[in-house]
Amino acid sequence: MTSTDNKRAADPKPSSGELDENALFYHRYPRPGKLEIQATKPLGNQRDLALAYSPGVAAPCLAIRDNPDAAAAYTARSNLVAVVSNGTAVLGLGNIGPLASKPVMEGKAVLFKKFAGIDVFDIEIDAPDVDRMVSVISALEPTFGGINLEDIKSPECFEVEQQLREIMDIPVFHDDQHGTAIIVAACILNGLELAGKNIEDAKIVTSGAGAAALACLNLLVALGAKRENIWVHDIDGLVYEGREVAMDQWKSVYAQKSDNRVLTESIGGADVFLGLSAAGVLKPEMLATMADRPLIMALANPSPEIMPDEARAARPDAMICTGRSDFPNQVNNVLCFPYIFRGALDCGARTINEEMKMAAVRAIAALAREEPSDIAARAYSGETPVFGPEYLIPSPFDQRLILRIAPAVAEAAAKSGVARRPIADMDAYVDQLNRFVFRSGLIMKPLFTAAKSATKKRVIFAEGEDERVLRAAQVLLEEEIAEPILIGRPGIIETRLQRFGLRIRPGADFTVINPEDDPRFRDYVDEYFSIVGRRGVIPEAARTIVRTNATVIGSLAVRRGEADALICGLEGRYTKHLRDVSQIIGKREGVIDFSALSLLISQRGATFFTDTYVSFDPSAEEIAETTIMAAQEIRRFGIAPKAALVSHSNFGSRDSGSADKMRRALSIIRSLAPELEVDGEMHGDSAISEVLRRRVMPDSTLTGEANLLVFPNLDAANIALGVVKTMTEALHVGPILLGPALPAHILSPSVTSRGVVNMATLAVVEASSAD
Repeated sequence: MTSTDNKRAADPKPSSGELDENALFYHRYPRPGKLEIQATKPLGNQRDLALAYSPGVAAPCLAIRDNPDAAAAYTARSNLVAVVSNGTAVLGLGNIGPLASKPVMEGKAVLFKKFAGIDVFDIEIDAPDVDRMVSVISALEPTFGGINLEDIKSPECFEVEQQLREIMDIPVFHDDQHGTAIIVAACILNGLELAGKNIEDAKIVTSGAGAAALACLNLLVALGAKRENIWVHDIDGLVYEGREVAMDQWKSVYAQKSDNRVLTESIGGADVFLGLSAAGVLKPEMLATMADRPLIMALANPSPEIMPDEARAARPDAMICTGRSDFPNQVNNVLCFPYIFRGALDCGARTINEEMKMAAVRAIAALAREEPSDIAARAYSGETPVFGPEYLIPSPFDQRLILRIAPAVAEAAAKSGVARRPIADMDAYVDQLNRFVFRSGLIMKPLFTAAKSATKKRVIFAEGEDERVLRAAQVLLEEEIAEPILIGRPGIIETRLQRFGLRIRPGADFTVINPEDDPRFRDYVDEYFSIVGRRGVIPEAARTIVRTNATVIGSLAVRRGEADALICGLEGRYTKHLRDVSQIIGKREGVIDFSALSLLISQRGATFFTDTYVSFDPSAEEIAETTIMAAQEIRRFGIAPKAALVSHSNFGSRDSGSADKMRRALSIIRSLAPELEVDGEMHGDSAISEVLRRRVMPDSTLTGEANLLVFPNLDAANIALGVVKTMTEALHVGPILLGPALPAHILSPSVTSRGVVNMATLAVVEASSAD
């Protein structure tokens, strides 16, 4: 394991004893370990069993016998990777053996799944020698689509990977070598660019000559570095021609014809220092002899070759990278290995070759030059970094990594001739990855398509100074979805745009309404007073409210036709925002009252909940109205609504005021919207499971699984929403306000910038449908 796999390194802030205790608890409860296996097909009846096993399973078996490539269509192999280790070089723990390495390998498996959706079996083998490792691992080829070698000591790791690549027809990737090399290479390309240097001319001095260091150098040479400009040092000093101590075929490639022997003698004029060795190796006085704007990559873990503050004091012009998460420019393997495998598996690559690795390097380097996403920004404290000396590579939490690396790797595999199943439609492939990243992509796609094709609408944002709104505004402009109008102080907005690394600018790209100085202030006050003047608001109070309440300003803008839709609620209480929207925008004609609809997107798909935010104890008539309005909204997503009125009563099993209310609501719905597929009152499990529902009500008018759950009161709806969201880690879209006279939505303070984009897109579609 290299020093760069720092997602596993202990943060120095908690004490060692406290961290160890927490880690043991984490791994033991609520059940031991970090992995489980889940079925992806139903096994609910005898027919399912017959299809999954005997006799039905014979059909795919014979299909694969006749065409081995059919395994990608009929089994999980094309999305299954083996993380294999013999435990001889685990973290900084050394040779602790295969069994003790299992928590690390499980952790690697979790990262594959979390970041790229790849399934993993961790396989710890009792195989200390090369021949046994090769024999065991090569025998696994029928099971897996790829092999990730992990924590195998040097130099055996070189020989094992080389032999496996020669005899196996699936990707074999030693992450400790190549994952580190890819991130390091991306860092060096960007660092040299900032310094105005070329890789062909750069002098590179290394401390460390293990698997990771040599893999880094090999990849840098493939990218253009000259061997004569590379000076390699290990514990025995410079690797030079004629040296006999601790040499091997991989290290000897970099032997220099020189009388130098120690790092101090070699580092003069160096453009890059690459450290994969031990703490304190690089002394501050050595930095003085390096070239202008040197790149210092001190990657030993947990203590680097030189601490960043020492390096910066000695060379203020230096760019500094470490393997630690508490400093800028963290070199972390998780930046690449999940996405390289994602691309390789998806195109059926036979190997991961140099072309694929170089494609990953360039994709990572290019991403660092883009504006950081909101997810990446939240991974940092303080100001959001932008491309520069302290931001040479993206954050490991930048969700765009998979969107850049996997397609680049798959394309390189196809061009180099190692892809069994080249990606035919790269745009569709990127769209598929995008849906994995945001989860809302598939369900939101009809709305995005409709919004892009419609006449551009003006969406006004009450919290225009909020980072999430600023990021959302850039997305809406880039995707040509809407014309943002932001309520806020122009100077604050400008400063925050620069801080967050966003390129849009007020006045040029979007409109700003400044509450402190807007020429329409008097008109807004007059209009607001005309609405609330007989509701206990005096003229002076009206002026104060219009000056200080952004939701009031936004609502007035929509009412006056100066904006087409309102988004608010990122700060403050929902009820206060609803009061302002209700007073100024009002309800649509014929609507009894407002209500709220929430969408949860999980691995099960889309489920809508109502009323989750507005009505405490709605009447049967209000429940019927909410259900019908919710069904209309659901159809905007291209989804056919299937409504279940849920209750503690299951088709008349209990008599209570609440159950009777839901029965009466059903009767009203059927009379007003006979085309809507709806039934009730029923238990929640009956709403989800047709099997359970048919047992108690065989002639239910609801088929399949309900996707709209209608609750008898706010307590039930809001509690269910929160519990299900947390237990399933579902993505929340909404709340969607039902019933306003003009498009307006009140979000929750926990919303992300992506959630703001989703709701603004929905508001655009609503505004367009009203034209």
